[in-house]
Amino acid sequence: MEFEYFRNNESSPINNNRQSLLASGWRPFHREFNWEFLGQLAFKDTQELTQKTLNLVSNIAETLGRNHYTWWANLLNIASDNTRYEFEKFWNYITPDPLAPDYRYQDILSTETPIVQFVSRNSIPIDYVLNRLQEITVMRVLQLLERPDIITQYYLERDLYFPVEKFVSWERLDVINTVYSYWSQEDVWLQIDSYERGRRQYTLMSKDLSPLINKATYDLAIMLSGYQSRVGKVYNQFSIRSFPEDIQSFSDAVQQVILNQNQLAVLVHGEPGTGKTAWTQAVAKEILVPLGYVIFILDHDAIANFVPPTYLERICIIINEADNLAQNRASEVAQYSTKTEHILSLLDGTLYQSVIDDSGIQMRQRLVVLMTCNTTERLDPAMLRKGRVDLMYEFTHKFV
Repeated sequence: MEFEYFRNNESSPINNNRQSLLASGWRPFHREFNWEFLGQLAFKDTQELTQKTLNLVSNIAETLGRNHYTWWANLLNIASDNTRYEFEKFWNYITPDPLAPDYRYQDILSTETPIVQFVSRNSIPIDYVLNRLQEITVMRVLQLLERPDIITQYYLERDLYFPVEKFVSWERLDVINTVYSYWSQEDVWLQIDSYERGRRQYTLMSKDLSPLINKATYDLAIMLSGYQSRVGKVYNQFSIRSFPEDIQSFSDAVQQVILNQNQLAVLVHGEPGTGKTAWTQAVAKEILVPLGYVIFILDHDAIANFVPPTYLERICIIINEADNLAQNRASEVAQYSTKTEHILSLLDGTLYQSVIDDSGIQMRQRLVVLMTCNTTERLDPAMLRKGRVDLMYEFTHKFV
């Protein structure tokens, strides 16, 4: 029976996990003695250090002083599990703990991967797109950080570490419990939690993640129309300088206001074929992307459910056919929809700046809204008030 229990225990999932970690390159973490740390204990925690030292000495003396065993048996008993446990507990007390994340960091960005998309007739994939964007951002930040300084994992009351020189990719890293990684130069922590069916959660923590996020999201664009979504880069078929001179002058004015204001709403209107949509794409590609703006091209359903991500500092929203979105609330059609109120609160800033978190990134957030429409007659008058739409221009030239 004892042999059968031992054999079953050896093949248990716990032992298999431990063997899997060791086989995949993880190694036991040995705590290093530090005179400075011991000095701090002796100065600031003298009573506790003295008590623990006496307890260990007493335990060893009791083991060596047993009179019903021979001296060599007592000496061998020093290596027993009980004595070794007491010594390891004392050693862990007088040596520094392995580095661990500072959960007081204000900037935290987390994502679960892989992202699963759920789309039905009653829902649009706005949540999926935003989650996908967050996943891409986290993974791009990890690419920018490259190889960490340390990789640790705690399992079965043992601290393990993965040799960083053998690190290849996060996807190939064996994660059973919680993994911590640290980049000392950037002062960034990564926490990886493993879930069922191969799912993982990556959490970045730092005093300031903004520089890394700005680099990671450079040149990113998100398109959401109907049940279709795409994350990629902005494509402009025509450059700004290929438009008529009056539109080029208007573009220069738009660029100047973008540089001077944190929030800007631009509305261009005109008959179909005058190049309104092509102009918004050109402005996004040539002006906004170089300034670090993330571009969102959203349809009516998407904009009605859109809230700017708090971790992005610069956001551009492109809305085509805005006259179908912010319709005059006096009309019967608009009374059955809340889209007009949503776009007005977005332009006001009340949608996402009424409540800010401790980091206050929303106060630094810059928002540009580019809208196109065929006519302004159907737009709600409140939308055209000063302070909501900053710049308006009519496109009159047929653009070929």
